[in-house]
Parts: sequence; structure tokens; C-alpha cells
Amino acid sequence: MEEVKNFIKECGAYFLATVDGDQPRVRPFGTIEIFEGKLYIQTGKSKDCSKQIQKNGKVEICAMNAAGNKWLRLAGTLVRDDHREPKVHMLENYPELKSMYSPDDDNTEVLYFKDATATFYCFTAAPRTLKF
Repeated sequence: MEEVKNFIKECGAYFLATVDGDQPRVRPFGTIEIFEGKLYIQTGKSKDCSKQIQKNGKVEICAMNAAGNKWLRLAGTLVRDDHREPKVHMLENYPELKSMYSPDDDNTEVLYFKDATATFYCFTAAPRTLKF
């Protein structure tokens, strides 16, 4: 899990795919943290992304390194965690979000991966898969 988090952080941004009815929806994201043994992302409950995840938690992340020769696909189910502590942890690691989000507002949402499969790819080696 740590390797997955570190790779995604090194990429800077990643793309999160959700399902909206029968239409895939993809958007850039930047938050990724481990808290109490779970891999979390953060968004706002008012966003369409959050609403899509609540209807169907199955998502996929894709991130590519700056050199463009290695990438990661992370598939799993996102689960909302309404506890204050993971929200605080996320915002402490992404202080630039504090102007928009608070651990005590009704909008801040953190979600963790359940039944995740991370596959690392590169042009010069076979894919490598991790599950958590």
C-alpha cells in the first residue's frame, strides 16, 4: 500500500474513473494518504463524483510518472469514512485544501479503498500486481 501511495504522490495528479449510470466519468485528483492502514482519497460530498461513488463505489485510478514510462492502475471499491480523524489527517497533509474544506463541515468526504488491486506497468517489464 505504501508503494502505491508513494508512486501516486510522485506522479502529482492521477485520474479517477467513476460510473454515472452507463457512462464512465474521469477527472483529475491529487489527494492520496494512508491512515490507520487504509488508503484514502478526499473529495466534497456536494460534487457529482461523490454522488456517483455513493451509488457505485467501484472506481479505478490511473497515474503515470513524469517520464511517461511507468504507470499504475488501481481498482477497488471506495468506502466513505465519516470519522473526523481521517479528515484531519488528510487536510494536514494537503493544507492548501483547508481554505475549501474542514474536518467539521458537512461537505468534506474521505473515502478508503476496499478490495483494491494495484497493477504497476512499464514498457520494459511484465505488469506487477499488489492486492490490499
